[in-house]
Amino acid sequence: MSLIQGISSLRHQNRPSVVSIGNFDGVHKGHQHVVQTLLNQAEELSLKSTIVTFEPLAREFFAPGSIARLSTLEEKAEILFELGVDQVLSIEFDDAFSHYSPERFIQEVLLDGLGTQFLSVGDDFRFGHQREGDFDTLRKAGDERGFRVQKHDTILLRQERVSSGRIRKALEEHELSLAAELLGQPYSISGIVSEGQKLGRTLSFPTANVVLGDRRVPVAGVYAVRVAVDPISGASNDSRALIPGVVNVGVRPTVDGKEQRLEAHLFDFEKDIYGMKIRVDFIKQIRCEKKFESLEALKTQIKRDADEARRILMACR
Repeated sequence: MSLIQGISSLRHQNRPSVVSIGNFDGVHKGHQHVVQTLLNQAEELSLKSTIVTFEPLAREFFAPGSIARLSTLEEKAEILFELGVDQVLSIEFDDAFSHYSPERFIQEVLLDGLGTQFLSVGDDFRFGHQREGDFDTLRKAGDERGFRVQKHDTILLRQERVSSGRIRKALEEHELSLAAELLGQPYSISGIVSEGQKLGRTLSFPTANVVLGDRRVPVAGVYAVRVAVDPISGASNDSRALIPGVVNVGVRPTVDGKEQRLEAHLFDFEKDIYGMKIRVDFIKQIRCEKKFESLEALKTQIKRDADEARRILMACR
């Protein structure tokens, strides 16, 4: 498993390969179908399987802050590797790359960089400067240069296409069960636990804090969650290994917070986990974030939230 950062990092050992290109934000059920098709081709041809993605997403580059990401590059790569992908190439989408012609992308990335033998893309895939390249461009290049090009199948759920946009909408409308169904697992946020103001401890509800910074996420408010501490591939997906809890995602208006962060209170858990990675699986929203008149009022509400989260999680076993 290899995460390749940038076109210039490609080496001879990264080729030849079978390739799929896309944002793969969230790695939902549609993406998982694409990956399985790719893995089948890799096995049949005895080649490496490669996912090509972009950081930032093209939409983020042209309109910063316009999209709530379902996954960071690291979260995305972790899921893809768990599915069995050999390598993920992350291309920096900057001004220089935005001016790549379709021909240059095909030559430098697909042929010279990855030695592509099989390529899978969506039928609406566009690439190159001003989106000049499309599926037909790739198919023609494949016919001329000896690689096969195939369209992704569209995966439907409840008669609608599975897509990252549909998942974002479900999360923003608090339909977490639908989002989990589309993703194939609960929506989650991962990060490193950092020291906070220790305000939660003074309120009798110590929290594990993850600073989100400029990262825009599609959830906000208070949620019932399950948390994996220092998650290890595969093992942490067993619900019996997850710690129940309640989390707030937001800016903490009661204490005049400015920085967006995730604060998770883990039930019946007292270990020191500063500096460790956690993954927070979102199960159900309890309420929106709000400003309280006093810390005592906030403490009373946190107790109610924790009791409600326990009830929800017991019912979801």
